[in-house]
Amino acid sequence: MSAIILAGKIYAEQLKQAAKNKINALIEKTGIHPGLTVIIVGEDPASQIYVRNKHRTCEEMGINSQIVRLPADVSKNELIKNIKMLNENKTVHGILLQLPLPQHLQKYESEILYKIAPHKDVDGFHPVNVGKLSIGEKALVPCTPFGCIKMLELANIPIDGKNAVIIGRSNIVGKPMANLLLAHNATVTICHSHTKNLPYITANADILISAVGKPGFVTADMVKPGATVIDIGINRIAPKKIVGDVDFQNVKEKAGFITPVPGGVGLLTIAMLMHNTADAAYHQLL
Repeated sequence: MSAIILAGKIYAEQLKQAAKNKINALIEKTGIHPGLTVIIVGEDPASQIYVRNKHRTCEEMGINSQIVRLPADVSKNELIKNIKMLNENKTVHGILLQLPLPQHLQKYESEILYKIAPHKDVDGFHPVNVGKLSIGEKALVPCTPFGCIKMLELANIPIDGKNAVIIGRSNIVGKPMANLLLAHNATVTICHSHTKNLPYITANADILISAVGKPGFVTADMVKPGATVIDIGINRIAPKKIVGDVDFQNVKEKAGFITPVPGGVGLLTIAMLMHNTADAAYHQLL
């Protein structure tokens, strides 16, 4: 029997509605709309699409959305100057720096991201938010792993006591995903490029999450029968064809639940950005 497909659109709509309810309640109490500002540097086509989607969703949700567009050759100091101005602007409750940055700024990426005020860091990348998440305190959480946890909850897929395996240890997905799963009482294993006997480890996972950026990396022999498989990978293999990390056609015949690419986790990321913006505004205004 084929796996149940976890369609991102269904869960994203539920999560956006929950965020919209919170935004409406905030507006009713304060008369103020939450404000999100996205900074985009240069003209990367994929980034332009992401920013447009975020802007459109903000308008639908009642969030005041602003875009700061900076030239590709902007200096590190000028970029930081813009961030500091937004930190001080009380009408801006959330700040997001669109990645990737141009090549000359990439070696300063962490330094630049850390200039965003933690209470406005709606991407959840600041060390203050990372630290709070790791010790189980309330924090602004990276949107993609946060969306994955919410999807599991909404789909009534048990996490407590389950064996969860994450392939990938990035600061953006792998590590926060592990902390969120631990907070839900899963037993968590993080795998990476130095992991030995990877198929053996993944084949024992009740929940398998891949975020490595390699098309078709997760094959059916790596999956436990009936497992929940969450594919966070986004890989462009042709001008108009995007696939995930999972060999979807074969794995779906073995898994119990599976997310597609496209149409899966990616849709939840923007929904959780709306949630984080609402949450940030709520704590700044009330």
